[in-house]
Amino acid sequence: MEKTAHTFHSSLEDFYQEMTEKLGIDIDSILPKGLQKEIGHFNVFDIAQTIQQVKLTFQMPYNRRKYYKISLIRGKNRAEYADKIIKIKTNALLFATPKVPYHWIPEDTDQSGSFCVFTEDFFMKDKPYSTLEDLPIFRPGAIPLFEIGDELADEIEILFAKIKKEIVSDYIFKYDLIRNYVLELVHYGQKLQPAAKLSASGDASLRVVSLFIELLERQFPIEAPDQQLQLKTAKDYADRLAVHVNHLNKKLKESTGKTTTDIIAERIVQEAKILLRQTRWTVSEIGYTLGFEEIAHFSNFFKKKTSMTPLEFRS
Repeated sequence: MEKTAHTFHSSLEDFYQEMTEKLGIDIDSILPKGLQKEIGHFNVFDIAQTIQQVKLTFQMPYNRRKYYKISLIRGKNRAEYADKIIKIKTNALLFATPKVPYHWIPEDTDQSGSFCVFTEDFFMKDKPYSTLEDLPIFRPGAIPLFEIGDELADEIEILFAKIKKEIVSDYIFKYDLIRNYVLELVHYGQKLQPAAKLSASGDASLRVVSLFIELLERQFPIEAPDQQLQLKTAKDYADRLAVHVNHLNKKLKESTGKTTTDIIAERIVQEAKILLRQTRWTVSEIGYTLGFEEIAHFSNFFKKKTSMTPLEFRS
């Protein structure tokens, strides 16, 4: 297999380092051939073969990935998203984004399927939309994980087989073709979403709600202890959206049943749980990044929302 420039993000480097260490092979042997620097990065893997070679339970560690992943996983599994746990009995179609960290835990030894990893610049080549988050399946605020039946899983498996066949071919335009296959995978997922999430409604009220959620999610993830939320209150968001805070609150209440302040607080708690579980930052550092100047204020806020102190949750 020809040598390929290592153009992927640091967390993809971590991914490949882990894969090559477990498999006991050289990194160039699993890098796809013909992948040029200007088209980003893409690769595809077979889950059953990976498990067999590694001789370990296949686990996707709980972290934030700098890349995107689409997985067809066949078997009994459990997904953990911060404080949410989703159990899968048979087949799952999973869309992983850099915005949403998760932990995937197999609950039996009969695991099969496929997954592909790619960077945004690979997928976005010559696309009419500006970012992947323009696609409903990758929009902030969602957990795009679907339990599917055997018939649909078989269809998706055929699509992954086409990708695997193409990636080792010598066809000069193979990555253009693979990009189309990946877009098909995206459409499979989007058809499984509720219709409301797919619509690009012209309703002004829905636009306000959508823009608020997007603005909220743009503040995350928190990736360094010196990073701090810029928008902390309902008024901060209303000002940024150029609407009155009462109008924003009314539209969110109508759409979600929650106030602006409630939604902001829930997202901050979710991020706090992620940072407490995933980092070694002090409670004071985590509180600071989330907009609390005093550790006592952060601890009181967290306990009020979870009935646990930050240290109790971390332990």
